[in-house]
Amino acid sequence: MLFSELSGQSEVKKRLIQSVKEARISHAQLFAGEDGFGTLPLALSFAQYILCEDKQENDACGKCSACVKVQKLIHPDLHLVFPVTTTAGNLKPISDDFIGEWREAVLEDPYLNATEWYRLLGQENKQGMIYKHESDEIIRKLSLKTFEADYKIMIIWQADRMNMSCANKLLKILEEPPPQTLFIFISAFPDLLLPTILSRLQTIRIPALKEEDIMFFLNSKLDISEKDAKSLSALSGGSISRALEYFRSSDEQSENLELFIKWMRLCYKKDVVEINDWVDNLAATGREKIKQFLLYSIAMLRENFLLNEMPEHKDVLVRMGDKESEFSKNFSRFIKQNNIFPLSEELNKAIRDIEANAYQKTVLLDLSLKTMRMIT
Repeated sequence: MLFSELSGQSEVKKRLIQSVKEARISHAQLFAGEDGFGTLPLALSFAQYILCEDKQENDACGKCSACVKVQKLIHPDLHLVFPVTTTAGNLKPISDDFIGEWREAVLEDPYLNATEWYRLLGQENKQGMIYKHESDEIIRKLSLKTFEADYKIMIIWQADRMNMSCANKLLKILEEPPPQTLFIFISAFPDLLLPTILSRLQTIRIPALKEEDIMFFLNSKLDISEKDAKSLSALSGGSISRALEYFRSSDEQSENLELFIKWMRLCYKKDVVEINDWVDNLAATGREKIKQFLLYSIAMLRENFLLNEMPEHKDVLVRMGDKESEFSKNFSRFIKQNNIFPLSEELNKAIRDIEANAYQKTVLLDLSLKTMRMIT
């Protein structure tokens, strides 16, 4: 991808381009941020700029042989790693086993998120993993000479899904990489990476996109009215993938809202028996849907806090649909300065625990009991 094709993130683009111009490319970098903020597109654009044979002032040329191959994700010096799942016929999967499907998915949607990737694999109730066998492939590929370019670039998407064996095997090559080797780790949950891995990476924080950048993207990609684009941008929390999810699946949005309303009412009533049933039902939906619900809950709490604390600015700051706004008229008074941060912290901790394969029912019940004490 060209930098010019990406929505927003002008400061990050400038920083990456400048590092190439000044020949100070850190050999191991971490792009930390949600998928919908553009972490993967930025990594691919950065790779294309480095590999381009005719670099322009602020972008790759887009026309040379290297650019054409990167744009098709087939450049021999660009290596791609991502979470995969085991199947009955493949108990030791690596990324190359699914590279065709992944290329197709990313070329269709560079803002692809993990949930959508697992759905495309037909494994939406399973969590993907980067297994220990992958590390052997990474080391093997990077031990070879470059085929066409000066650099070998290894992009590891959803790097927090590396299991411990895989991560530990990469420590030496991260510490002493072959010449002209660049690692780009991408993660929405960098604190789930091993500290020994994290300490070897230069972290680049990718911020949420501005609403006007998301509106521009939606208007250019979808047959959508200006009003709907504005509404989706306001709800997105700075994430293109979230805006696209809202566009594609109003049913899922409604389902999360109903779950949230029921959960908050049960926590307020301190109905432990009913909360147990609620936990059982949510846990049965699978890890990825649980994670999406928890992310939705964080967003809802944020909007209700703003509605409660700054009602005079609600038309500018608050991003909710009609049904969410209706519920929040009465609910927002319970979200205050003394509980918004502890609630958000517990929700984020629950997401990390779910990502780390903790037992879902235990995580959700513990979260609910703590929420019960904070919602008064």
